[in-house]
Amino acid sequence: MLELLSRVNVQVNDNIYLKNPESSELGRKIIAGSIDLIDSIGFECFTFRKLGQEINSTEASIYRYFENKHKLLLYLTSWYWGWLEYRLVFQTANIGSPVERLEKAITTLTEQVEDDNSFTHINKVKLYHILIAESSKAYLTKSVDAENQEGFFAGYKKLVDRVSAIILEINPTYKYPHMLVSTVIEGAHHQRYFAEHLPRLTDSIEGEDSITEFYKNVVLNAVKTQ
Repeated sequence: MLELLSRVNVQVNDNIYLKNPESSELGRKIIAGSIDLIDSIGFECFTFRKLGQEINSTEASIYRYFENKHKLLLYLTSWYWGWLEYRLVFQTANIGSPVERLEKAITTLTEQVEDDNSFTHINKVKLYHILIAESSKAYLTKSVDAENQEGFFAGYKKLVDRVSAIILEINPTYKYPHMLVSTVIEGAHHQRYFAEHLPRLTDSIEGEDSITEFYKNVVLNAVKTQ
């Protein structure tokens, strides 16, 4: 599977960037450096000036790829959702039972990400940290409606649609599949954050991934048929 994932070309809406960062060595350095820096100092403190210093380039050169740091965050989150959907497809491809596919999908959506070196310029562990701490800042903005019209969140929606379809395969009468799936994704991010920083807001059981097991329990009980 790692070999297949390494060949994946994750598509990002081309209106998010001015120049595709995958098209040049500098562009890939911008992506790699931004992941390192945002993971280190946080999105609020991140600037293109600091990124330029990090990658030994100029602030102006970064602006040739992205209009502002918000668009860069949109690129990183969009890339992650696209990659996660590919991963989910591979993980569930040969599973016949929809219940087992749903269990595997929940695991894929909620488990901690490990770097498999399938993309040499993207550290997926650090990118996952950014998703946990910063991803809501990509859409909790005054410009969200206009950006939604431009399709900037299509990758996230497609991922949710895919898992929602499995839920409806199990229980066609279940009324809230998209709400359930998006709650699992966002909730798992919050629980990972709590586990690291505010542990009294979550539960940790030795010998299991409590977050993944919790959401399996929630989802399977919610969608089960009588």
